[in-house]
Amino acid sequence: MAQEEVAIRFSDVSFAYDNGKVILDEASFALRKGKKVALMGQNGAGKTSLFNLIMGTNKPVSGHIYIGEGQTIACAQQVIPREQLTLTIRDFFAVYFKGEDYELDRHMKEVMNAVNLTLPMDKPISAFSGGQQARLLLASALIQDPDVLLLDEPTNNLDDAGVGHLLTFLMMYEKTCVVISHDADFLNMFTDGVLYLDVFTHKIDQYVGDYYIVVEEIKAQIEKEIRKNAQFEKQIRDNKEKMNYFANKGGKMRLVAKKMRDEIAEMEASKVDVRKEDKTIRKFVIPAQKDFVGEVITIASVTIMKDHEPFEKKVNITLKKREHLLLKGPNGIGKTTLLERLASNHTEGAKILESVRVGYYRQDFSTLNFEDTVYDALLNVMQVKEEEKLRAVASGFLLGKNVLEAKIGSLSEGQKGLVAFAQLVLLEPGLLILDEPTNHINFRHIPVIAQALKQFEGAMIVVSHVQSFVDQLGITEELDLAK
Repeated sequence: MAQEEVAIRFSDVSFAYDNGKVILDEASFALRKGKKVALMGQNGAGKTSLFNLIMGTNKPVSGHIYIGEGQTIACAQQVIPREQLTLTIRDFFAVYFKGEDYELDRHMKEVMNAVNLTLPMDKPISAFSGGQQARLLLASALIQDPDVLLLDEPTNNLDDAGVGHLLTFLMMYEKTCVVISHDADFLNMFTDGVLYLDVFTHKIDQYVGDYYIVVEEIKAQIEKEIRKNAQFEKQIRDNKEKMNYFANKGGKMRLVAKKMRDEIAEMEASKVDVRKEDKTIRKFVIPAQKDFVGEVITIASVTIMKDHEPFEKKVNITLKKREHLLLKGPNGIGKTTLLERLASNHTEGAKILESVRVGYYRQDFSTLNFEDTVYDALLNVMQVKEEEKLRAVASGFLLGKNVLEAKIGSLSEGQKGLVAFAQLVLLEPGLLILDEPTNHINFRHIPVIAQALKQFEGAMIVVSHVQSFVDQLGITEELDLAK
């Protein structure tokens, strides 16, 4: 590949963190200018770490990273940094804009139009919905006018209209783009290749073709590796039996045994590390609180946003045990704010039955104390502190000893989500309030989570834009805030 065609090239790049966790081991790949590729890999493989290597915030231990001459790079992260949530929109964009201050307003208008977003400029970022913040993240990357655009889970929190607009934008985008996403249908619409970061070999494999074709190719390669290893295993077993037989015969037979021992060593070395899929969390049950009877929650009115102004909407919702409500509405109508007020039981139009414990899953995980260890976060919600039960539940959510000792703030977004679900199991709530519970969650875990929510015997209120997930929840009532 000619150097002038290369946007990014990794040549024998190795990278590990100070704690010894290896991300890359002499990994190589080259990406042409103007290509749109998906970055795939198992949980914990280091996809976001790879983005940080491209950005230059991580430095390789060895090897060389080449970025095309004069090329600029911008990344839309998964979430807005917590320290930026108090900024106004203008101050937020000023963090990322590289031009003169007097040019900022014009460029702000251009990128807000590009992401199909209109917002009041005087409000802090925290006042906007998750979907609006997702569009702001993309706009913050676009305002840098990058030659290489990196997107980390860009569809999180977006409603159908938002995903459609993002797809249209990316299909028309003429520059280089690398996307991390668990949304297979989304990726298949615009990508023309895949970079696969393997958590076991710490190498990067490169594939050409649309997403679904590449996934099938990877699956076929895995099956081929398994078959090849099985053949080696059979030959090794057979040769070991023969080797032991000849070794016991003595004399010249020992030379034959030594030759066979060498052949076994060669076959052992020829076996490949088969790419393994992520583990899936174990099936689980969220036990419902039992010491109450009656209507769990009644909602007579809700406050929604129309043209960025609050508006009271009369409703008539009553939820008892085993009744599940889906809240619907476009980004920005106020779903997250409504759920927050309901969870705190501080809204005039709704009342939660006294003594009912509320399990609240926030899409930004702000109910978690980022300075707590995972162990403390789980222990704190338990009605009866039982060490064995805590560790058993944590294990089911892939939260092993090392993770339990880690601070919440050091976890990936997906791991924070698993901690939040483990908390719900240990809390044993009477009412579940869930705000986009599939965000950041590995797609392999989602059917397990959906089944647990469907079986929940308390009351439940959920917001989710993922229809395939909603269809599995046993919804008994819907409230469309836009109607």
